[in-house]
Order: sequence, then C-alpha cells, then structure tokens
Amino acid sequence: MLFDTHTHINDEVFDKDFPDVLNRAKEVGVDQMVVVGVDRPTIERVFPIIDQHKHIYGAIGWNPEDAIDMTEDDFQMIKHELGHPGIVALGEIGLDYHWDKSPKSVQHDVFRRQIRLAKEAGLPLIIHNREATEDVARILREEHAETIGGVMHCYSDNWEWAQKFIDLNFYISFGGPLTFKNAQLQRETAAEVPLDRLLIETDCPFLSPHPFRGKRNEPARVHLVAEKLAELKNMSFEEIAKVTTENAMRCFHI
Repeated sequence: MLFDTHTHINDEVFDKDFPDVLNRAKEVGVDQMVVVGVDRPTIERVFPIIDQHKHIYGAIGWNPEDAIDMTEDDFQMIKHELGHPGIVALGEIGLDYHWDKSPKSVQHDVFRRQIRLAKEAGLPLIIHNREATEDVARILREEHAETIGGVMHCYSDNWEWAQKFIDLNFYISFGGPLTFKNAQLQRETAAEVPLDRLLIETDCPFLSPHPFRGKRNEPARVHLVAEKLAELKNMSFEEIAKVTTENAMRCFHI
C-alpha cells in the first residue's frame, strides 16, 4: 500500500484519461493520495475529486509564485473551504525566489497569513520552497508552525536543513528527482532522514521519475520513488511502503 502525498491530478492534462490514471495507480498499490489546489481554478477542481473518491484527500492553499494575485476574496474562500471534511492540509504554500512575478515582501505576507489560518483550523502545512530555504525556516519558526507541523514537499536541500525542519515538526517528502542521475544531494539527505519522518510523492504531472523523466508524471509512478528509497535505506519495498503510508496517515491526521 502506497500513499502519494502530493499530486495535481486536478490538472487539465488528466482530463482525457482520469479514470485510467487512477486505475494504473491502484494496480501498483497506490491506495491513497492527496490532490493539491494552489489557486482559485485548481482549488475548485479539488472538491469534485475528493467528494467522489473516498481515499483521495485534499489540500488547498495559495502558491507563492502567484502571491501577488491573491485577493481578500481568495483568502476568505480558502478559509471557508478548509472546513470541508476531505481537506487534510493547507498548502502548498511557501516561498519561491526562482520566479520574479511576486515580490518577496508580498510572498512573506501571504505565507504568514496562511500559516496563521492553518493554525486556526488545526491543519498541517504543505510547504513549497524554491531557492528560499533560510527565509522559509525563519518564517516557520517565527510563526510557531511547529504547533501544526506538516510536509516539506519535494525536498531538495541538504541534511542539515532537513534536521532543522524536522525539529519544527515537519516530515521530509521525496519525489521523482530522487531517481535522477544528478540528484546525489537528495539521495544523501534521504539516507539520513529518520524513518518516522519520511514521505513519498509524485508532484504529478511534474517531475516524472527515471526512466520517464520529461514525460507526464502520474500517481502510479510513486512506486519508483519508494523503490529508490528502499534501496537507499537498505530495506524492502514493502517496509518502505508501510512506513511512508503510516507517516502520511499520522501527518494528515487520517
């Protein structure tokens, strides 16, 4: 049994073969997953999926790249929809310094407001961090995010930073890049992360693992991430599947 903790199966690229995508996932033992909405259109597409599929859970939040576009109406919409019983996390939220669309000050403000919202709702966070590790850690610390914890999504930093996030009550989640030939840093970090803090994900349709790199990703391929993790941890596939699924259930209070 595998748990893909981060999917965007609400993306339009899955519209034509959505049932097949879910069937392929089921065939390789992906029994549970989280579908993530990051702006108004994708948030709206989360609910029909989680309402129709018992073992697919939802996460909603406003992504940092588009922080400048978030209106007060959008914020209130997220606040209201967090009450839906299928929503298990607030995210993905965080900071992204790779793109220059949203000024850092705006990103910081939107990030802080959503952390506070998650604390009010008692929900864990899903954190997006791109080229902003120091500020992400500082803001999480200043906002006392450890009271709710959450997931460092698609983790790509070193073990020293991972320790700091674990100390803040976060799980470390690895995706397709763990299988890439040039991902030595991720593999070194994954080898160090304690078993009770490990999660797996696809971030589909993005970041398809080897040997599908560059192609559309889908939840079934989380098994390739689990295989690589099992190899790094010198464990069986079944053991890694069990541990990461139990961690996901605990993290999301399922």
